[in-house]
Amino acid sequence: VDGVVIEGASEVDRSLLTGESLPERVAEGQNIAAGETNLTGPLKVRVRSEGTDTSLRRMADLVAVAENARSRYVSLADRAARIYAPVVHLLAFMAFAGWVTATGDVRLSLNIAVAVLIITCPCALGLAVPAVSTAASGRLFRRGLLVKNATALERLAEVDYVVFDKTGTLTEGKPVLDRHAATVDQQRVARALAAASAHPLAVGLRDGLDVDPAKVTEIREVPGQGIEGRWNGAIVRLGRADWVGASEDVGTATWLQIADAVPVAFRFRDRPRRGAAEAVAGLRRAGCEIELLSGDTPGAVADLASRVGISEWRAGVTPQDKVARLRDLHDRGHRVLMVGDGLNDTAALAEAHASISPASALDASRAVSDVVLLGSQLDPLGEAVVTARSATRRIVENFGIAALYNLIAVPLALAGLATPLAAALAMSTSSILVTLNALRLR
Repeated sequence: VDGVVIEGASEVDRSLLTGESLPERVAEGQNIAAGETNLTGPLKVRVRSEGTDTSLRRMADLVAVAENARSRYVSLADRAARIYAPVVHLLAFMAFAGWVTATGDVRLSLNIAVAVLIITCPCALGLAVPAVSTAASGRLFRRGLLVKNATALERLAEVDYVVFDKTGTLTEGKPVLDRHAATVDQQRVARALAAASAHPLAVGLRDGLDVDPAKVTEIREVPGQGIEGRWNGAIVRLGRADWVGASEDVGTATWLQIADAVPVAFRFRDRPRRGAAEAVAGLRRAGCEIELLSGDTPGAVADLASRVGISEWRAGVTPQDKVARLRDLHDRGHRVLMVGDGLNDTAALAEAHASISPASALDASRAVSDVVLLGSQLDPLGEAVVTARSATRRIVENFGIAALYNLIAVPLALAGLATPLAAALAMSTSSILVTLNALRLR
């Protein structure tokens, strides 16, 4: 259900819908939605919508609409086959009819028609795409990319604009302790308080402090605020800035206060994935424009964008905003590659011209993606676009080989200068040439 809080305060995990790893504080009068998880305190909620009217269901509907639109994409091989097969059969019939009319020899006319059919047998044409796709998919698999969709390489080759999600895609999605000015005693107290909470910042603090925890008693969690306890007779608190009396805005941080002392901040960063900057640089070398869309705060998005080399970014973006942005780019003539991992990215992944998800993504995201990044590093993304473009060039070359072969062999068959056996040998030769050309991708 979707609803509004009418009593209580707590922290809510909205990562399923927004993709952001840090919980948000909710209190009376604020909205909550289906798919969100209450973490710290009881909430009394008035239901506003349920079932098919919830935000989660509307997101699923967006995915269905986008997938239906993408399914209308027709591969290059299918477009060629629609023309080739009828033309070949018509040509063989015309050869038979022409020779029968000219000579009256049904046997000779039949041999010539069979030779035409054998020579024009679309083996080379049939191998033009699969041979290249297999070689390109194998090459990408060795680099840690699994191609799932039959038309993915063709669509990936057409990409000229790349949109990244932030949390869990360009970053590891886990807050990492960045810096602090705490004394050893303060660190020990903070470590003890953090051990009593499952909050992502508490987990990051616990992992980032290399000290033994202090002996803190009477520890309790204050819903929506933080952790409180007693150390050496003094009240100690770890949590939100306004709860401990800190007024400075330092971005993503948790604050420690011991008695009435000045609070000290423990600052966090979401560490970029390995190869993130290299992936951005590789995609830019491939001629792609790059944009970052995130539901996170402007400060966090700007910080990450500067670290990985992205100048165009937008913060506070909802799943619906992402879909709208992709549609706007499409209307401007761009072919967009979406790279994302969360349920909030699923509709955008389905809407995009091509899409990639990391292996750590939710099942729903991987299901709608064309390519899955098997490893933890992002640097193969640039190679994916380059390889897809090379594959498209090889496919065009293979069609050229098949066309040149037909241009030479078909007139010979129509003229009665090629026996069915010679036609079979010529057809096999063209198939071998197409396969060898495809293997150049390996």
